[in-house]
Order: sequence, then C-alpha cells, then structure tokens
Amino acid sequence: MNKYLDYLGSAGDIGGARTTFSWDDKYVGAQILVAKLVLDGKVASSGIWAQYKANAEQFICSCAQKSNQNVRKTPGGLLWFLPWDNIQYVTTATFVMSTYSQYLSSKQTSLQCTAGVVTPSDLTSLVRSQVDYILGSNPKNMSYMVGYGSNYPQQIHHRGASIISIKDYNTPITCQEGFTNWFNKNAPNPNILEGAVVSPNENDGYEDVRGDYQLAEPTTTSVAPLVGVLAYLA
Repeated sequence: MNKYLDYLGSAGDIGGARTTFSWDDKYVGAQILVAKLVLDGKVASSGIWAQYKANAEQFICSCAQKSNQNVRKTPGGLLWFLPWDNIQYVTTATFVMSTYSQYLSSKQTSLQCTAGVVTPSDLTSLVRSQVDYILGSNPKNMSYMVGYGSNYPQQIHHRGASIISIKDYNTPITCQEGFTNWFNKNAPNPNILEGAVVSPNENDGYEDVRGDYQLAEPTTTSVAPLVGVLAYLA
C-alpha cells in the first residue's frame, strides 16, 4: 500500500471536487479510498490527505443535495449528470454513496456538508431511490434494465441484440444486411440483452428507438457498479 500512498501523496493534481465518476475520470474513486484511510486513522487527517477526503465528500454532498453546487435532478428525481447515457453516471455515483455509507456507519459518524448533515441512512435512502427509478419507479413506469419487469426497452442500440441469430436464420448475415434488414427495422430486438441498462433524457423521456444511440446504447459502466449497489441494498 505504501507504494500507492507515495504516488498519491506526491501527485501534483489530486483532482479537486469532481462532477462525475466515469469511465474516463477515476479521481472520485481514488479520493474515496483515501477518505477511508483517513477515517480509519491510517493516514493523517490533515494536509493532502484531508484534501482528498474533502473532495470525495464534496461529490457526495452535491449528489445528496447538500452542497452549494448540487447535482441536478430530472423532474422524476433521477440524478442528472450528462446527456449521453446519464444512468452510467448515476450508477457510479450510487456505488460511491453506498460504499461511503458503509464507511461512515463503521465509524458511527455522519457527513458534514455545507448545507446540512447527511447520515449513512440518508445516503442509503438516496441510493435506493435511484435504483428504484432505474428499475421502473419513474414517470414512464419503464425499467431501464433490459429484461427486468414487464415494461422495458425493446429496441436498444446493440448490434448483437438487434440481429437475428444464425441458428434461426441458417445463413450468415453480411455487415450491410445487418444495417438494412435489422438495425433499421422498426421491431423489437430478436435477442433480449438481459441486464443491459439504458437511460432516459433530462425530462424523464424515452422513445424506444434503436437509432437513438445517445440514450438507447447500453454501457458496461452502467451495469458493473449497479451490481455492487444491488448487492449492498440486498
């Protein structure tokens, strides 16, 4: 561990307060891990380590609507970060909050934000509300996890899911046929991509159109952290 602490302690850029925890921005993850070390007394609670912790907590406070620059929410209550598959940022944020809730609980303490106190149970409640939204408790009553519930997206933007299996078609489908005969076909995908997650827009809207790659394209960054969050809630 000392090798990593030496690296983090000498870093010229510790990230500052981030606005997302994403596939190409891992600062929040590092900040959260250092914050745990501070809480556990394994590093000093001052200097650069305190800065890491403060930045981690600023991100959480903004998600919890307890900072001077809160994360926006859709009218239906979903945290809103960015327009391109927003739920991928929601699932990483909920993973961070569920993890930090456990850190705080283990120390029997709460988070002191600029606009109020956030308890571990507050974080858990927020996490649960976001997961409930994703799984169907939203204005469209739609599960944004494919294959879950009775109402979920049928035309997700996914090459394998949108083209019929060779087992059912008997002959290989060319690249061009994949587009003309299947991708552009206004019909449910022939293959259900179980567990894939897509996202509504900032107004809680979602049109089930395969060509809408901004909202209908699933990402592994949506699913992977959500698995951890579901395990935490269970």
